[in-house]
This record gives sequence, structure tokens and C-alpha cells, in this order.
Amino acid sequence: MTALSRRTVLAALAASPFLLSACSKGEDYTPDPEALQIYSSQHQNVTTAWAEAFTAKTGVRTQVRAGKDSSMGHQIVKEGASSPADVFLTENSPAMTIVERAGLLAPVAAATLAQVDAGMAPSSKAWTAIAARSTVLCWNPSAMTEADLPASMMDLADPSWKDRWGCAPGGADFQAIIAGMLANRGAAQTEAWLKGLQSGAKVFQNNIATMKAVNAGEVPAGIMYHYYWYRDQAGDKSGSGNTLLHYFGNQDPGAFVSLSAGGVLADSAMTAQAQEFLAYVTSPEGQEVLVTSKSMEYAVGKGVSSDPALPPLDSLDNPPVDPSALNSDDVINLMTDAGLL
Repeated sequence: MTALSRRTVLAALAASPFLLSACSKGEDYTPDPEALQIYSSQHQNVTTAWAEAFTAKTGVRTQVRAGKDSSMGHQIVKEGASSPADVFLTENSPAMTIVERAGLLAPVAAATLAQVDAGMAPSSKAWTAIAARSTVLCWNPSAMTEADLPASMMDLADPSWKDRWGCAPGGADFQAIIAGMLANRGAAQTEAWLKGLQSGAKVFQNNIATMKAVNAGEVPAGIMYHYYWYRDQAGDKSGSGNTLLHYFGNQDPGAFVSLSAGGVLADSAMTAQAQEFLAYVTSPEGQEVLVTSKSMEYAVGKGVSSDPALPPLDSLDNPPVDPSALNSDDVINLMTDAGLL
């Protein structure tokens, strides 16, 4: 579908309530054919801040459609060349690789890739990081001692840790961590670890619930992403005041750094504006928008410092993983086989 015909379809959709209802599947989303369409599973406040700042800077109208990581990635694939999306932003990169493997992404402009730090884009150059988050172990010093901390996240599969740690396996965040483990340690070790999780871990709804359970002493420790803890610490500490964070380092799977991804759809009718938006998000100005949003995610743009409360990103000693190798579908299959989903 050409750019012109695609926008013609969007204009027809905008004029037809019946078609809109069928297209949006009940969601409150009406694509504006004159606006840059940003499909986003990133945090809404961050995406909105980027979109509004970009419009103020360039005059390009934007419209954001919010969704969840993998479901939005699969939705774009299902929509194919007819997708209204011009730009896709994710919380975790495996959702972007779903779209990349379907051949629906345009190469990111070289100048944009040059704005992010080394290792913040896949070898394919089909998308770029727009933010980053680190895996951590949240632990309660009233329930365990520092000497009891596991040397590796892999140790948590041992029966000695049964009922002593928790996580949220149903969430895209945790599934991204497992995608990193799969790429780093292979299927056999990942399968064995997931079986240990199934029999020995306490399951929570999401990262925040995991953190609050550790804080309340319901479980001594939990795997999560760093920024939930730092956001709570910056507030009233009601969900984290009794806890500390343990960074595994040593290129351990528990030190996995997940990249939030940004990509341009190959069939976008506003390719130039979509590339311009991605360039803005990764620019020093766009990365400062991320930092000042207080999301407590890591900035990935060159020359931009993350919130000073965070340990430096380059100090985390995370495992080397090509983001293009992260496959959420394989992870879901493994977790389903393990009885976790």
C-alpha cells in the first residue's frame, strides 16, 4: 500500500464511525490522517511528554495510541502495510523484534543511531534504544542478610530458595528478562531455571506488587526492574522503605539491561516526520525530557546524564546480548511449557 493510498484509507476511517469501530476493536482510538501516529507501549507520561515537545518544536501534529508490549507488536504485524502506525515505541525491545522479524521496519537514520551510546541499537540497525532499565533483586534486610544474597540470579532456581523469592512472570518486563537469559545462557539452562521458578517462587501480578510484597515481609526478595524502587524512594517510600536493591553485575542474567525501543514503520505515510521524531527522542533534548519525567529509566543518548540517584549505566556490568536475538514468542512458549502462563 502506497503512502498516499494509506492516508486515503485513514481519512476514510476518520469519516466512518462504523469502520472506526470495527478497526479499533472497541478502543477509544480514531486515527487522524494528518497526524503522526505513534503506537506506544512505553509509559504514557513519557510518550506524551515526547510527543508534545516534538510538536512544539516542529509543528508536526502527533497522536498516541497506547497499548501493551507484545500485544501491540503483534497488532502491528496483523495490520501489516495497512497499519496506521508511523512510529512504534516499546517498554522492552522483544516487542520491537516481533515487528522487525515481520520485515515491517524501515532502517533507522544513521544520524539517529549516532546519537545513542554504543550497544544501544541492534546489529540490524532496524530500531534504536530510547531508554533502558536494569534487572535487580529487591530484598528485605529484616528477612535476610547481605551474606544470604545469591551470587547469581540462576541460583534462585535452587530448592533452597523455595518460597523465599517472588516475581511477576505474566508481565512483559519479566519476560524480557527471560529473553535475555535465553539469548545468554541457551534453552536448556533457561528451561531448567523456569522449572525452578514454577515450583519455588511466589508469583505476583507485576513489579510493583513484587516490591510491595518484599517491603511487607511477605517474601524476602524479588526480581524486578530498578526504576520502580527509585520512583518509590523519590516519593513517600511506602512501597520500598524496608527494602534494598542488589545488583548482580558480573554479566549475570540477573544484570540484564532491557532496552526500550523506537522504530519507524516501513509503510509509514509520514516517513520523514517519523524519522525526525525518532531523532528527537534520542537527541540530547529528547533524552532530557525522559530524565525530567522522573520515570527513573536510564537515558541512552550520548552526553545525557540519567537521574543522579541511579548507579551509572556503564557500571552495571550487564551480560552482552544482541537485542536482535531477543525473542518474546520463544519465551512465551518456554514459560507456557513450564506452566507459568
